[in-house]
Amino acid sequence: MPELIDEKTRKELEGVLAKLPNPITLVFFTEEKECPACKQQRKILAELVALSDQLILKVYDRGRDAAEAKRYAIDKTPATAVIGEKDHGIRFYGLTAGYEFQSLIETILMVATENSNLSPEFRDMVARIDQPIHLEVMTTLTCPYCPNAVHAAQQLAMINDYIRADMVESTAFPELAQRYDVTNTPKTMINETHSFVGAIPVERVYLEILKAVNPDEYQRIESAIREAHGHRHVRKAEPKHEYDMIIVGGGTAAMSAAIYAARKALDVLIIAKSLGGQITYTALVENYLGLPNIDGKDMVEQFIVHMEQFPIAEALGADVIEITGQERRFLVRSAAQQEFYGKSIVYCAGKEYRKLGVPGEERFMGRGIAFCATCDAPLYKGKRVAVVGGGNSAFTAARDLLVFAQEIHLIHRRETFRADPALIKEIQGADNVTIHTSSVVKEILGDKKMTGIRLQSKNKQTQDLTIDGVFLEIGLSPNTSPVASLVRLNERGEIIINKENASSIPGLYAAGDVTDVPQKQIIIAAGEGAKAALSAYDYLVENGLVSRKAIHDSWQQ
Repeated sequence: MPELIDEKTRKELEGVLAKLPNPITLVFFTEEKECPACKQQRKILAELVALSDQLILKVYDRGRDAAEAKRYAIDKTPATAVIGEKDHGIRFYGLTAGYEFQSLIETILMVATENSNLSPEFRDMVARIDQPIHLEVMTTLTCPYCPNAVHAAQQLAMINDYIRADMVESTAFPELAQRYDVTNTPKTMINETHSFVGAIPVERVYLEILKAVNPDEYQRIESAIREAHGHRHVRKAEPKHEYDMIIVGGGTAAMSAAIYAARKALDVLIIAKSLGGQITYTALVENYLGLPNIDGKDMVEQFIVHMEQFPIAEALGADVIEITGQERRFLVRSAAQQEFYGKSIVYCAGKEYRKLGVPGEERFMGRGIAFCATCDAPLYKGKRVAVVGGGNSAFTAARDLLVFAQEIHLIHRRETFRADPALIKEIQGADNVTIHTSSVVKEILGDKKMTGIRLQSKNKQTQDLTIDGVFLEIGLSPNTSPVASLVRLNERGEIIINKENASSIPGLYAAGDVTDVPQKQIIIAAGEGAKAALSAYDYLVENGLVSRKAIHDSWQQ
């Protein structure tokens, strides 16, 4: 085989590598029956190592040297790990040829110097990440932008031991590229579920990680950035202040209502635990007008950025526990005993996931108990999980888990299912699924860590299952307790509204999933939120509570 590194490049590299301050070990994994790519990558590394005494090449067979493969967390070949004084979790999968040869050289220099070239302030921010982050940068060897994306991921891995950074040559691993739907490179995957396309600055990569694993912190930092650039005009809520309109909730309907109320130049307060609602737990939103498909968190971000362009008061992190009203003046009280007054209310508190109400549930909420298999399925790779429920959402969750979990237990309190027949057939035919009908979860087991669940059958027999995680897919309940004694509710606990979104109490309007509107869709919630705000505005004007105001020209539709 001819030399892979040409003479000109060889001479340039000798000069560069002569300055290496510390030795670098290139740990290469191949297979017993070497594929063409394995042979070519091994030759590239051998030629490179020959250029410097500071470079060491170690070669292992992934099958024969299984212990070493496990030690370096190698799951495919060809694989190259770049190791300096310590292992920073930096890996190259596939060939480091073409533009990715540049990535390999940059990595060797960075690891040898133990210098990420990032500011101390930024390093401190990245160092605060305290959960495992796996970055996979899907590349092609002909992509001139890919080395920048690879380098950004590796810079973060240099700083924080929780972060691993892989360069993955898409053409070498077509099944993985298909699974990640790679149609453009570079495409960076975060923990196998979240992604972004393009070579973006390392600071933006950090924000993308936060968006995936810590949405609250992401929103805080991203909001501060927008405010600094003059793109965010919300203000802090003032307790005891009387607002023209108080919007309760933070989902689609609430944010839509806030925009339309602000366009009417009203003094508006939006009060909620957080912004986003159920879309936050949706991996993919399809068929929203103008957006054939979009990641749920990306959609939430767009909604927030749009809403916060208007001068709206926000009280986030607030849990509304009571709303009372008399003489065209409503009082909204939070769990922290903050009180806000409003001339009108638009109630958009949505629904929340139902819980089991069994011992151990609250202790392991978010620590083994989850509601979004689409989001969290990769976290249970090779583990045992339970899905509780019998409808489409339960069977869809089980389907999402099929390729990850070693063992899936589907638990349903009835003998028959409400899911679509095609879904039921798919799950019943899966080898790693066990279905438990006429059974309920009586307890979540474990001390500091979840260890299992206790089931009880209809004949009162109990059975303990060893489980690493539980997904609750047992439906949603409307968040109407703060207004339960104030407005009329239907048998499902939803607020009964008329065509103007008015409740049974004058001045209190409602929109979104918390109402008796039959179809629960994002696009419907957006329209209902706008309609409720406009109806509330008409109420305020007709009752002399506000004067009709001109809308700022820039806010005209």
